Parts: sequence; structure tokens; C-alpha cells
Amino acid sequence: MTKHAPLEEPLLKDSDSKKAGGNEILTGYLNAGFFSILTFSWMTPLITLGSKKTLNHQDLPLLSANDTAYGSFSTFTKNLELECGNVRTVTTIKLAKVLFLSTWKGILISGIFAFLYVCASYVGPYLIDNLVQYLNDENKVKYDGYVLATAFIMAKLVEFLSQRHLMFKFRQVGVRMQSMLVSMIYAKGLTLSCQSKEGRSSGEIINLMTVDAQRVGEFCWYLHDPWMSVLQISLALFILHRNVGVASVASFAATVIVMLLNLPMASLQEKFQAKLMEFKDKRMKATSEVLMNMRILKLQAWEMKFLAKIIQLRKLEEMWLKKFLVVTAIVRFLFFSAPTFVAVVTFGACVLLGIPLETGKILSALATFRILQLPIYNIPDTISAIAQTKVSLDRVVAFLRLDDLQTDVVEKVPRGSSDIAIEIVDGNFSWDLSSVNATLKNINLRVFHSTRVAVCGTVGSGKSSLVSCIIGEIPKISGTLKVCGTKAYVAQSPWIQSGKIQENILFGREMDREKYEKVLEACSMKKDLEVLPFGDQTIIGEKGINLSGGQKQRVQIARALYQDADIYLLDDPFSAVDAHTGSHLFKECLLGLLKTKTVIYITHQVEFLSDADLILVIKEGRITQSGKYNDILTSGTDFMELVGAHRAAFSSVKSLERGPTLKSSSITGEDTSSLSDFELEQEVENINDRNSMLEETIVPKGQLVQDEDREKGSVGFKVFWKYTTIAYGGALVPLLFLSHILTVVLQIASNYWMALATPVSATAEPGIGIFTLMVVYVSLAIGISFSTLVRAFLAVIAGYKTATMLFNQMHLSFFRAPMSFFDSTPSGRILNRASADQSTVDMNISNLVWEFTYNLVQLVGNIAVMSQAAWQVFVVLIPVVAACIWYQRYYSASARELARLTGICQAPVIQHFSETISGSTTIRCFEQESRFNEMNMKLIDKYSQPKLYSSSALEWLSFRLGILSSTIFAFCLIFLVSFPSSIADPSIVGLAVTYGISLNAVQFKLIRFLCNLESNIISVERILQYTSIPSEAPLVIKDNQPDHSWPSFGEVRIQDLQVQYAPHLPLVLRGLTCTFTAGTKTGIVGRTGSGKTTLVQALFRLVEPVAGQILIDNINISLIGVHDLRSRLSIIPQDPTMFEGTVRTNLDPLEEYTDEQIWEALDMCQLGDEVRKKEGKLDSTVTENGENWSMGQRQLVCLGRVLLKKSEILVLDEATASVDMAMDNTIQQTVKQHFSDCTVITIAHRITSILDSDMVLFLSKGLIEEYDSPKKLLKDKSSSLAQLVAEYTRRSNTGFGS
Repeated sequence: MTKHAPLEEPLLKDSDSKKAGGNEILTGYLNAGFFSILTFSWMTPLITLGSKKTLNHQDLPLLSANDTAYGSFSTFTKNLELECGNVRTVTTIKLAKVLFLSTWKGILISGIFAFLYVCASYVGPYLIDNLVQYLNDENKVKYDGYVLATAFIMAKLVEFLSQRHLMFKFRQVGVRMQSMLVSMIYAKGLTLSCQSKEGRSSGEIINLMTVDAQRVGEFCWYLHDPWMSVLQISLALFILHRNVGVASVASFAATVIVMLLNLPMASLQEKFQAKLMEFKDKRMKATSEVLMNMRILKLQAWEMKFLAKIIQLRKLEEMWLKKFLVVTAIVRFLFFSAPTFVAVVTFGACVLLGIPLETGKILSALATFRILQLPIYNIPDTISAIAQTKVSLDRVVAFLRLDDLQTDVVEKVPRGSSDIAIEIVDGNFSWDLSSVNATLKNINLRVFHSTRVAVCGTVGSGKSSLVSCIIGEIPKISGTLKVCGTKAYVAQSPWIQSGKIQENILFGREMDREKYEKVLEACSMKKDLEVLPFGDQTIIGEKGINLSGGQKQRVQIARALYQDADIYLLDDPFSAVDAHTGSHLFKECLLGLLKTKTVIYITHQVEFLSDADLILVIKEGRITQSGKYNDILTSGTDFMELVGAHRAAFSSVKSLERGPTLKSSSITGEDTSSLSDFELEQEVENINDRNSMLEETIVPKGQLVQDEDREKGSVGFKVFWKYTTIAYGGALVPLLFLSHILTVVLQIASNYWMALATPVSATAEPGIGIFTLMVVYVSLAIGISFSTLVRAFLAVIAGYKTATMLFNQMHLSFFRAPMSFFDSTPSGRILNRASADQSTVDMNISNLVWEFTYNLVQLVGNIAVMSQAAWQVFVVLIPVVAACIWYQRYYSASARELARLTGICQAPVIQHFSETISGSTTIRCFEQESRFNEMNMKLIDKYSQPKLYSSSALEWLSFRLGILSSTIFAFCLIFLVSFPSSIADPSIVGLAVTYGISLNAVQFKLIRFLCNLESNIISVERILQYTSIPSEAPLVIKDNQPDHSWPSFGEVRIQDLQVQYAPHLPLVLRGLTCTFTAGTKTGIVGRTGSGKTTLVQALFRLVEPVAGQILIDNINISLIGVHDLRSRLSIIPQDPTMFEGTVRTNLDPLEEYTDEQIWEALDMCQLGDEVRKKEGKLDSTVTENGENWSMGQRQLVCLGRVLLKKSEILVLDEATASVDMAMDNTIQQTVKQHFSDCTVITIAHRITSILDSDMVLFLSKGLIEEYDSPKKLLKDKSSSLAQLVAEYTRRSNTGFGS
């Protein structure tokens, strides 16, 4: 155990001593004495605190070591190893066994409580006959009466005490099981092979964590039910045999019939449940994909099409939900009718067999039937719970058995034992082992320590795969791969964790200030951090949403540099940054900080090749050439092609510097000729910087991602009201209440009838004929059944309708939300509402409303019957009810906040997991798996705390209310025994005691359903929060629709444009004015973070301007619908995105074009042949996020979309960042050819793609620095553009080393 000490400490101690101090008062369960545990008094300090202030997470007691994720998971893994050896061999049975072995103590203790509870609950029914006989006896002895009363009261106390502790133990075991499974699923997610990941979307895996693990945890409630039911039925038959003799056989037969009726229902329930989950998975998969790519959907005006797709999937899910709910209603009908049915059969048998019916025996039998209802009612529930849990365990096991990454791909050589850093001999690797074609073929490579290796090749040639194989991500078919030293990796598409920038860079390492500053300097991040509101403490949104592409890339590079590894693997690190930053990074990082390290970098920029010690050219998965720059230039054609493309582009720069350009365009009013002196400009900037720093200290700024909102105080009546009135305006609610009242009245009437119409003792004469007795009783029973059926179906109809309407409202609302909502809301929060909260609304809430209202009516009925025998009960009843209400209110403040905290603490677990899945390659390469597992466990504990204390608080309340309701029962009994003369009729007394026995149970159920309802209705509250998100501008404004041909010219006029991302964040564009003339090509340049991408977002109205306007062909774009605007503009975005589906749905999701047009577009963007090779042609599959296409190919698909759309205005947002020079030229040529008359706006990092433009706009810190034709700007050697080009030229000619 010692080696785990550091892991254990932070879980058991709080790093913040102040917090821990707050918790010490409350770590009550561990230090509580016997009496405190018995009465749950150890919870009192927390509940008292909750009644005074809104509870926060730091107010909660720490978990005991066994309840923490770490404590329970280490036990679980030990048992798993003993049982299965390897996770891959686990089966459902074995997993269930391991879960049992890991929590057996808790299960055993709860079993003892369960036994006590069952035995105590049958004492009352057993003694009722004795009580009626005692009251009917002329010469009774007071002492006997008191003994009877004491026996009744003691049994009641034992019953409810053991029930309370049983429930608490269940929850404790449940929380442990859930922690174990979530930790296990998480740990597995970190080791999944890429192939396994392709088969499972992150949405499905998230469902395993949220839904399935929770279901297994909740199965604890049903754990003892099978043997408890047997015990309950045996005891019931024993009492019945004592009362009605042979007729008890009939009771048994009736009970068995009712149970058998339920079996087909349970299997149907299981089948529908499994189907429901399957369609829910599909829906969640689609939802998570949409959330990941919402920006693209909005840019393309596709979001409503994708919403329709999700609604369509939900319709299929609802079909199974409807079936599931109908079966639930039938089950309910069967089991509420069960006691009545069993009673009719039993009494009928007595009549037929001539067994005399006496009041005492009948009341004893009725009380027994009432308790018998529980096992009858529980067995189907238990069967369906077992079925559901089995479905969930099967799903978890299927996931745990997926293939892991091969661990033997890389042979690790001890550090310092070899002078070779990486050696591959005859390596064949394939992403898909079943495929005939290997991804990498016959790779032979030897890299010595401190060598720089550049990897180049065309799009899709296997460059990234080579890096992945060195990390050990690709399955190996044959050959050997040895690596000596630690590795650091920079992925092609940046993976950033949500959290502070500093945390992202340190990535688990200790802070070394000097090294940290060096790294920031090398990655030129100092400037960026000055601009960000909180410097390196700024919290980054999900997937680095509030950083530009270049900033994300540099954070990634900084993270790798800080790790100080031996081998660096950089997958196209310079593509997302501008030319200036790129050369700075190359110089400072690769030639500076990393000069003594082994570096393998992929690049498409030829200018970065000449400084490499070794260049590898890859084509179709083979290394076709390798050697120094000048050696391989002469030895083969593949490298020549790449360099040729670069030289062609480069010569265009040269000619620009000398000769005239074709078009020169006018500039708007203000002439932004650049300052003659670059130094002066730097000085001006510095002054501005200082001023802005001063401003910043005065104006407090907020983080982009705020903590999740939670409502405070009581769940508003508004939420309940909204829930009940959403379906049919609430018309079904009064009907439901009436059917409840009718049922309870009929039940009481039938019991009264049997008590009064039968003789009190064997000697008394029966007043009513046996035949009449039974006819009336049976007709009342039929009435009860009918009203039960009606109320079961009313609840289902209302619940289903409400769930459907809430789903549609929420989804419409967040699909129409502005982009700022998605930037500042982690997708985990939205997914949590769409999965867990929606599930609660679908399945639970209507049940709870139903149960609560029914038990309320029943409680009133019980009290009414008791007061018939002794109206004096009211003397105690009124203060007791007042005390109950006071307790409930006192408790509910804490309970609500605990339930809300539970809801909020689940999202971080999900979000952390989905981040981990997407960055698993980076995490594994940096060997940080154990740290991430630790973080996951801390988040699980943070979720377990409110969950466990929430149920402890419920037991605290139930215990106190149980004592109070026992007081009423005790008072009633003692009163009846002390003043027997005041009693009119022993039958009525017997009936009152019968109802008194069940008083506790009814009251407990009432409170439990109310509390569950309060905590579950929070799901409705959370969904309602997302039904009223302020929506972005209307899709279409009917009175102001532009003409079909708009924009026919494509002139873009920007006037005094000011943009900020949120009211509490600084301005990003600070008053731009310029005109892009129709048909011109404009290049936008500027340092990372200068506002280039923001300008594009403003053009598409993803952000609305604070001031100023944009006119396209003289129409103010702010006055037309956003769909009208976005559907008429085209964009190739920075992150090439593909969706799960087919090639066709990726190019044309709105189904507007013919196959011919699609093929034509594919040919134009050079993908035609690639797609023709695939089996399905246009219908060949695309996996989640287009993972089965290379980055460059995805970029070409984006080009294809634009070619189909043929707009007058085209925006290229760093569109060629992830392709090689040759492909870049291809894309530029395609754009030139097919968009020659269009207005093209290009944001690019490659100088070559900009210099081809008619105009260049140079942005700096949200202002225009230069705007003119490239020719003019290049003439002026002091212009920023001229300096950029000069640096680029120098770099291309000489490389960096010289």
C-alpha cells in the first residue's frame, strides 16, 4: 500500500487547510458514537448549516477512506485480478462477482437489517386478532392490554429503525459500486486502441458512465429482494393459516398467479429498455458530434437540418419509450390490484369451504395482504431491475473487453544504454489489421540522439502515421521498433484541456519559474499572455475555444518543451501559426531549446527542411527517399515535386517584389499608409500597451467559462407548475387526483364492509348473509381495479407528453443559441441535460408525481379511519403534523442544495472524460495516465460526496418522522387499552389499528417520494434553464429578405466595426473601416490574436458588432436573417470538419444537389479518384469527426462544399494550413479558376498564398495597420508586410542554421 500514499493523501486531506477546517466539524460518520449513528445525529451539523446558508461543496464532510474512489477502486482491481487476471477476459457474471466481493461487508450488514425489518413488520398483523378478542372480552385484564400495546409499539420501532439503516447502507454500497465502475471505464478509455475507439463514439462511452454505472449502483436497492420476498411470503402464509386455515392455500395460489402474470411484463420491459438505450446512444452520439462542430454548422447554415436529424432519432427513441411506459402502467395496475384480488380469492375460498369469518381474523388477513403487496409489487420491479442491470453490465463488459493498444509495439531501451534514439527494422504497421493494405510498409529507419529529422510528403501519404507508430499508437504487423528515452508529442490538431493556460503548459510537472519563462519566450507567448485578461491564469474554454488556432498550437508546443523529454515528435507544428511566428518557433524551439534533443517534425513548409540532419520523404506509406536536403534533391522525383511547388510559389514572391501587379484597388477614405519607421511603431505600441495595462487594472474582467449556474433556494413553485401544465395545459392533473381519491375511498369502503358485516367472535351471530357479503365485496373490488387502471394510464400519458415537449423545447432553444453560448458552455453541461436529465424526465418524474399524490390521499384516508375509533387522536395528531412539516422544511433547504450539487458535480466527470478520450494519444505519450486517473478519482469523489450525504439527510429526516408517526400510533393504542368502555365497536378499533400499522409505511413513502420528487424535479429545472437561452438573430426576417440573386457583385464595406466576445471581455476589433471591392482577392495578415478570425466571425454574424456595420452589396447584414446571410456566403474554415455519415451527406447535408454536381465538385477538388476507389463511392462511410480521412483530405472536402455552393463571396480561414505546398498550390489554383469573378477573402499564414492577392490588409491588435496592394507595400521596405516577406525570403534561401 505504501507506494500509493501520494495518491491517497490528496483524496483524504484537502489541500486547502481552510476548507479542511470547515470539514472537520462534519467528518461525523467516522467519529460518531453508537447513539449518533443509530439516530443519524452525525448529519445534524450539516443540515443545520444548510438551513442557515446555501450549502457549497466545501461545506460537505470528507468521505471516509473506503467510500473514496481510490479506496474502493484499489479493492476492486485486486479482486478483479484474482478473479479474471486480465480485464479482457471479464464476463458479466465475473464482473458482478467482483463488485459483490469488493463491497461484501456493506451488503452483509444491510442483509441483517433487512431480516430484522421483515420479521418486525409481521408482528402487527399477527397480533391484531388477539387485540380484537381482548377488546371484545367482558372480563379483560388491563395488564394484558398493555403487554399487547407494548409489543405493537416495540415491533414498530425495530421495523422502522432497521429500514432506515438498511436504506443508508444500500446507498453507501451503491456509491462505492458506481465509483468503481466509473474509475474502471475511465482507466479503460485511456488504454483503448484506435480501432476500438472508432467503433465507439465518445457519446456512447459517456452513457456508460452516466447511465449504466449509475444503474448498477442503484441496483443495490433490489439486492436483497429475492430472499426477502420468499421470507415475507412465508411469514404471510403462516399468519393466514393461523387465521383462515386451509383457505391460505388459495391465498398462496392467488399470489403466485399475480406474480406469474408479471413475468411476461418484466421481459417486455427489459426488451424495450434495451431498445430504448440503443436509440438513446445513437441520439447522444449525434448530439455530441453536433456540439463539437456547432461553429461549422452555423457558418454553413446547416444547424436546423442537424436538429431535424436529432429530432428524428428522438422520435425512434420515443417509440420505444412509449411502449416501455405502457408496460409500466400495466405492471402498476396489476400490483395495485393484487391485495384486493388475493383478498377476494381468500375470502371466497373461506365461504366455499365453510370456514367461519370473524372480524379479528379478517382484519389480521387484510393487514397481511397489505404487507404481502410489497413482495408482490417488488418482485416484478426486482426482475426488471435485474434485467436492466444485466443490460448495463453487459454493455460495460463489452466495453471492457475491447482491444487495448498493443503494448509490445515499442520496445523501450533503457536511457543512456544506446546511442540510437529510434530504430525501426522492416516495420509494417496498419491502423486496420483486417485490411489487406498496411498503412506503413517496410519502414527502415535509424535516428541517432540529438538528430533533427524532417518528414515530408503529399496529403494522406502516411506522415502522421509514422509519428503515431513511434509513439506506439498503430498496431504492428511485423518488424521491430526500439525507442530509447522519454517522448513528447505535439498533435496536428491541438489538444488543449479546459483549465488555466499555466496548468496546460506544466501538464503535471512542478513549476520551475526560470524554465517556464524560457519556454514562454521560445513559443513567443509573452505578448499573447499580456493581452489575455488573466495572463497565464486565464481559464481556457473547452477544446481551447477562447484561443486562436495559432495560440492553441503554441500552448501545445510549450507543453512539450516544458516536459524536457529526450525525443520530440511534432506533427506539423507550424501550420496553424503565421509565417513570422512560425520562423520564430523554428529558430527558438527546434534550433534553440531543442538543439540537443532528438526531434522528428512533419512539415509542409519546404523552408523548414534545409536545417534538418535527415529528411524522410513518404509516399503511399513507404519512405521513398531519405538523406540531407541537397543529396535527395538530385536523387529522386518525389522530393523534387514538393520543392518544385515551393519554388513556383517563391518565384511569384520574387516577381512581385520587382514587377507590377494586375489590379490595384482604391482604399476607403482613410489612407492607411504605414509609418515610415518600424521602430517608431514599436514604440507607439509599447505606449499603447502600457495605457491598456493601466486600464486593465481598473476594469475587472471576467473569465470566459464561468462556473455552472445553479438555482438557489427552494425549487420554485414555477418549476412544478410548468411541469404539470406543459402537457394539455394541465387538464389531466385534476382527473388524476379524482381517480386517486376514488381508489382510496373504495378501498376503505371495502375494508369497512368486511369489518362491520362479519361477527366479532365465533359465538356472535352474523348480521348479513354470506352471499350478500361477498357480492358487495367483489363489486367494490372491481371498482378499485377500474380506477387503478385509469390512474395508471393517465400518469403515463401526461408524463410522456411532457417529456416530449420539454425535449423539443430545449433542443430548439440551444440549437438557436448564439455561438457565444457554446464558447462559454462546456459541452458536458449540455450533454448532461440531454442524457441524464432527459432520462429522469422520461422515466422517473411522472412516476414520482403519481406516487406522491396517491400516498398523500392514502395518508389522509388512514388518519380518517383512525380518528373513527378514537377522535382523541387529534390531540396528538395536530402537534405531530406541525412537527413533521417543520422538520421537512428544515431539512429541505439542505436536501435541495445537495441534489443540485450532485447534478453540477456530474458534468465535470463527463467533461474530463471526453477530453481525456480525445487527448489520449498525448496523455499516453507523456506517460501521464496515472495522473489523469487520479484527477478522475478526485472528480468522482466530488460527485459522490453530495450524492451520499443527500441520502444520509433523507434518512435523518425519515428517522425523525418515523418517531413522530409512531407516537400517534402509540397514543392511539394506549388510549384504546386504557379506556375500553369508550369504544363503540371492537371491529372499528381493529380496523383503526390495522390502518395504524401501515401509517408509518405510508408516511415514509410520502416523504420519500416528496424528497425524490424535489431532487428529481431539479432535472426539469435544469432543462427549463436551457429552454430559455437568448436566441441569436432570427433565421429569416420575412419583411427583409434579400433578393435570390444577392449578393450579385460581392462588395463588402466595413464601417467603424467594433467587436467583443462578451460584455466583460475587452474589444477584439477596435473600429475597423475598409472596403473589399467586388471581385477582388484580399489577403488578411497579422500576428496571432490580431483579430483576423474575429473579422470573419463578424462577417458571418457569429458575433454581433458592438458598434459599426458591415454592408454587402449595400445591404446591412445586421438587418437580414442569419440563414439568409450565411447560406449566401461560403467559407473554408480553419479546422476541417467532417461528420459521421457518408461522403454525400458530408458534401451536401441539405440534399440540394444531384449526384452529377457532387462528382463534378469532387473532381474539381481532386478527391474524385480517391472516392471512386472506395466501395460505397458517394455512400462510403465517414466515421466520427472524419477520423478515417487524413487532415488534408478533410480540408479538400471543405473545398468541395464551397465548389458546390458557388457563392459570390468566399472566405478562406487558414484553409491550407494542414496541407503540403503542392496541395496548397492546387487549392489556390482551384479557387483562382472557379472563383475568378468572386470576392475572395483569405486569412493565411503562408506568405505565398497572400501575395497572390490584389490587396493585403495588415491587422494589429484589432486595428488596421496597412491596407494596400502587395506591390505598393513591398516597395516600401519599412512596411510590416515587406519585413515579413524579407524574413521569409531569407529563410527560404538560407534556412535557419546559418
